[in-house]
Amino acid sequence: MIEAAYSMVGHPGLMVPGSSFPGQSVGMPYSRAMLTAGLQNPTNLHILAQAGLTHPELIMGQKAYDLLYQQQPSPVVSQPTNNTVQSQQQDHPIGYGAFGVVWSVVDPRDGTRKALKKMPNVFQNTISCRRVYRELKLLTALRHDNILSALEILQPIQYLDNMQEIHVLTELFQSDLHKIIVSPQPLSSDHVKLFLYQLLRGLKYLHSARIIHRDIKPGNLLVNSDCQLKICDFGLARVEEPDIRQPMTQEVVTQYYRSPELLMGATHYSFEIDIWSVGCIFTELLSRRILFQASSPLKQLDLITNLLGTPSKSEMKTCASGAIRYVESKRKQPAMSTLYSLSQDATPEAIHLICQMLMFDPSKRISAAGALQHPYLEEGRMRYHSCMCNCCQTTPTRGGHQVLHRTDVALEPVSAEPFSYDFEYELSSLSKAKDKLQKLVSQNINKKMPLTINPHSLTYKKFSSSTVAQPSELPPSPHVWE
Repeated sequence: MIEAAYSMVGHPGLMVPGSSFPGQSVGMPYSRAMLTAGLQNPTNLHILAQAGLTHPELIMGQKAYDLLYQQQPSPVVSQPTNNTVQSQQQDHPIGYGAFGVVWSVVDPRDGTRKALKKMPNVFQNTISCRRVYRELKLLTALRHDNILSALEILQPIQYLDNMQEIHVLTELFQSDLHKIIVSPQPLSSDHVKLFLYQLLRGLKYLHSARIIHRDIKPGNLLVNSDCQLKICDFGLARVEEPDIRQPMTQEVVTQYYRSPELLMGATHYSFEIDIWSVGCIFTELLSRRILFQASSPLKQLDLITNLLGTPSKSEMKTCASGAIRYVESKRKQPAMSTLYSLSQDATPEAIHLICQMLMFDPSKRISAAGALQHPYLEEGRMRYHSCMCNCCQTTPTRGGHQVLHRTDVALEPVSAEPFSYDFEYELSSLSKAKDKLQKLVSQNINKKMPLTINPHSLTYKKFSSSTVAQPSELPPSPHVWE
């Protein structure tokens, strides 16, 4: 979706170099660093050669810079090269949800492919503005190997005061866990342990920062071909609410991964809802099918009690009275032994960990830190830290290699300090939230080589019309109990 302007001469790309002046989207003044980065793309060298710019001094001159970075069609190249057409075809939407659309794009500064998330209608109302600010604050603050972070925010096409949507650039992953689960690709027990270890490693960090993700599901777990996994999409995330009297929304977590306390109308919850989601994903990795797949919240709850049995009153102490009466009216015996039929990899160790995650009572559910200490994940930890992490060093030895762990970095690090939630109190009105959001955007624009969306791009019309999920595509709302 983002095409390098200098590789799209005559057919400008969707993303182009920005300006040092907000709202002016026509190229920056001459930058030797920008031009040097652009010349790493062979297509650009071909473009300059066609224009007769082959001498080193000419290649690094103002004329070459203008040719590669101007948005207007160039009279020099009448038709784009095959590589240019191919690059344009590769830019496309790769996902969308309730609050944003994600495209696969090319960064025009170095030719690498990245992900661009478009957040539309950010100033629609105070709630929308506050949610976007919260997500951007998390994306720009969190730094962990298993959590997706923002690389930068694009310069708005309009001036900051007039912008209606925000564009965030992140690392691009090749797939997500949902696509892998539904694919015919074999998944060994080593894959399961490695994915689960990284998921819990990222969650441990989030929870140590007091952050509840509130939408853990396979589609929000990005995966590369080397099995690297990162948690993404913080559109529903928030900081833990310490005051149990303060009500929290139940419009969180995709239904299939929603914990029983949410389904039963609990108005306060914490990190345990994420752990329930992990337990559901764990079983899905083993069986290649969704554990609790129902058409409504009530039927979802029925499927859970079919497996776990009817809970005691003490296990439902945070639930709505109407929900408690509903569950108690259907006396059921536990059927946890059926979990052994998930797959041949459903070992006693695996089932033991699943059972600790799928506790009906959230207070009895295992934590992310506790789950990481479970014997089932020891092989996943060893594999991750032998060749995939940034905290260990592998050195060759006679007959093999040795992994040395850096003493200054923890295997499963925690946040240095809790994520501050103070900004929420400053977003009390739309005008205040808008002002804070504009400042946050400005702070995270790349100051040396900013990028902006090119409204003259051939892909701009498709990009601008790409929309978030419609209400009919979203999971059903929670059941309203007495």
